[in-house]
Amino acid sequence: MRHARRNLQRIARLAAVGGLVCGSLMVSDAMAGETRPPGTAAAPTTRAADPGGEVVERLGTSRTAGSWIGADGRPVVAVTDPGAAAEVRRAGANPKTVRHSMDELHSATETLRGAPRVPGTAWAVNYRTNEVVVRADRTVSASDWSRLTELAEDIGGFVRMERNPGTFTTRLNGAAPMFGGNSRCSAGFNVTDGQRSFILTAGHCGPVGTTWFGDRGRNDRVGSTVAGSFPVNDFSLVRYDESSAPDPAGADIVAIGENRGVRISGAADPSVGQEVFRSGSTTGLRSGRVTALNATVNYPEGTVGGLIETTVCAESGDSGGPLFAQGIALGVTSGGTGDCDSGGTTYFQPVTTAMASLGVALIGQSPGAQGGAGADGRPAAPADPSAPAPESPAPGAGAGGGAAPPWGGRSGPGIVTDIAAELGPLGAVAPGIGVIGASLVLLVVSRWIQTAQGRRNYREYYSQTWA
Repeated sequence: MRHARRNLQRIARLAAVGGLVCGSLMVSDAMAGETRPPGTAAAPTTRAADPGGEVVERLGTSRTAGSWIGADGRPVVAVTDPGAAAEVRRAGANPKTVRHSMDELHSATETLRGAPRVPGTAWAVNYRTNEVVVRADRTVSASDWSRLTELAEDIGGFVRMERNPGTFTTRLNGAAPMFGGNSRCSAGFNVTDGQRSFILTAGHCGPVGTTWFGDRGRNDRVGSTVAGSFPVNDFSLVRYDESSAPDPAGADIVAIGENRGVRISGAADPSVGQEVFRSGSTTGLRSGRVTALNATVNYPEGTVGGLIETTVCAESGDSGGPLFAQGIALGVTSGGTGDCDSGGTTYFQPVTTAMASLGVALIGQSPGAQGGAGADGRPAAPADPSAPAPESPAPGAGAGGGAAPPWGGRSGPGIVTDIAAELGPLGAVAPGIGVIGASLVLLVVSRWIQTAQGRRNYREYYSQTWA
């Protein structure tokens, strides 16, 4: 019994000391994260360094041919010589020896780009197979297909031709619906130029001057398009009306359906092989993987380059919707072929390119980091749904949803975060203070056990000397 009391006392004391240390660290971290100078924007979320991308940049495009994420989660780098392979291993990535360098692959795509344009075609570099894949949909005639095949043969055996059963089209209509002109499109991400709020969406949704509404009856005005690029690129900027400006508490959340949302904390370019997610009101939340970067698509309306190629499906009604992974904004839906029954290929405009060109940044981040055009079109000075943050539903968002629409009610990060926010500065340190308080209680209990044991020992000792 006496040993049991000693063990209990020892455990309580150790737990109390450990709790004090952990609680102190929690409070320190919270204070470091919350004590930001007034007016300073939140820093963009940065991902862990990619050894594959770093070694590709160091070795150059004449000795490498791209990198991707392998089945085991480790980066793989395509290399053209044993010396480059050794450097890749030292960098912590897996090398794969290939025949053609990135310079050769890019030369092939430039030759394709310089040929007469054929609507209904697309091409991209497949890093894994070390080849350029040219796709043609069912609208491409036999004569155009024959001419493209001859061009591919002239370039070399590393250009592969594929026929697609569907049609390459832009995905008009929307995620979180916006109605304007004759189109229905999607809210992608909420962005800012430091003064005003905007919606970043697809450029093919409508030209500059298009007025957008949050309802099909066009009674609830959202804003108007003030800048954009399509074709060549596929992005546009919709400036919110003053009455429709988003609530800062939920402006960085994208809806994914079923009253859930994902908080977007930064923006980045994806990696080939990375799992990604897309949200749209027609087909809801869908996932897939990145298959290529810097893809080119010849839509009927014109050619768009620099796109992200994925296996994520999409249909009419998903255009402009957000592409993201682990809370990092990656792109907005451009177009593709196929559907969500039979599968297909979908292309996305990278958000990093769009925001740099437009001179904007995600809500909560500084727009001055990149150069490009401002929201008025003139030159301006210049990161996972498996654990989504709860969000109030956005009326009209359907099964999916893009940037949480301010015209559709309140959006929020969830009960726990709301309580912390209402506590103000105390909210960030409350968990650490709670751990410290519990630890102090344990110390008191430990001391009481020790005192009680001392009194008991005293009585037992002196009772033996009583007459």
